[in-house]
Amino acid sequence: MSVLFRQAPLWLCTLTLAAFAVQTDDFIIIGVLPDLARDLHVGEGGAGQLVTVYSLVYALAAPAWALLLARIDRKRALCGALAVFAATNLVVPLVTSFPALMGLRVSAALAAAVVMPAALAEATAAAPPDRRGRYLATVMTGLTGAVLIGVPAGTYIGDAAGWQATFVFAGALGAAALLLALVTVPRTPSVAEPAAGVRELLRPVLNRAVLVVLLVTVVTVAGNLAFQTYLAPFLTDLASVTRRQLALLLVLSGAGGLIGTRLAGRFVDQYGSLRALVAAGGLFCAGMAAFCGLWVSRPVPLAPVAALLMWWSVAAWAVPPALQALMVDRAGPEGATQAMALHSSSAYVGAAAGGGLGGALVVVDAGLLPAVAAVLVGLALGGVWWAVRSAPAAVERPDACAGPGEAEAGAAADGHGARTERGHRR
Repeated sequence: MSVLFRQAPLWLCTLTLAAFAVQTDDFIIIGVLPDLARDLHVGEGGAGQLVTVYSLVYALAAPAWALLLARIDRKRALCGALAVFAATNLVVPLVTSFPALMGLRVSAALAAAVVMPAALAEATAAAPPDRRGRYLATVMTGLTGAVLIGVPAGTYIGDAAGWQATFVFAGALGAAALLLALVTVPRTPSVAEPAAGVRELLRPVLNRAVLVVLLVTVVTVAGNLAFQTYLAPFLTDLASVTRRQLALLLVLSGAGGLIGTRLAGRFVDQYGSLRALVAAGGLFCAGMAAFCGLWVSRPVPLAPVAALLMWWSVAAWAVPPALQALMVDRAGPEGATQAMALHSSSAYVGAAAGGGLGGALVVVDAGLLPAVAAVLVGLALGGVWWAVRSAPAAVERPDACAGPGEAEAGAAADGHGARTERGHRR
């Protein structure tokens, strides 16, 4: 991880830590669910609703917060949300009833719905023009790092010191991010005019290309999560994977996710957000097609399964940075916070849809999971390519995926297109 952040400014590392804390808190409950349910005298199914409520509250709150906080300095909004997030988790040991814990989870979700969009928008606003993709990808490594490190660490802490300690761990991460944010994150005041109304605040994100990107986010996340959520039964049927082997495969896929986010950031900066998205989506579809081929030949050896899981994880985690950069391209810098909030919300909607879809598919035949995932992502890529290529970008620079004539026209119009900048640096 140190290699990833060697050249990153400290404020960017702070935003990544904030993302790490929020994502860890989202999934950390899974590892302590049985103990939590027993102590609070509820069934495991009921206790699992803590995860469902967290996701739903986040999905609904993120767009609303983006509008309500549009006139507030992003650093102030970020620090305030981190303070609420940390406090909400740190007081969990005082809870003695399930309804009280549910209330704290709602509060944590409301805070998280501010933290993630603000962190992504801050990374976009403060990044040098030629490193925006890499800065977004760096923040996204906080999410993959949570899956790879945060959730297992929280589970271990809960097993050693009780499930309440797991939430204290998440709160401590949030408090550390808050202290660093107060010192390191630069102030970037909102660009919204004081007198701007809701319609004016929404204007940057209410164009056809942005709405299509939001729909594509829902569809691609649904396709990926339908596969990911039911990875265990799929791999069991495919290669008779044991629990120990599954744990190792998940660690391998987590490492692939870190690689995918970093590669996506570099690809966005060099070739443009649309090309990066199409490349990542194409790799994802190819991986799903390969899984379909293996399914026909099952049972198969573990080695090709491990290689394909790595392929899938790299491709799947390369998609979000490209989508986020594409959102900012189409909404423009003045709509970055709203765009990131809507993007985060649509991702949670996609996750919920993917879980339901995957559950239906695995009842019929687990082999349908990669096939349906590939079809959904393929259709989404076709839709976003058409929508973005047929609509002008809101940002100053032309998208690097534009044809030669479009790129030259854009560069001539503003004098600082992405390709022109790279040409001058050469």
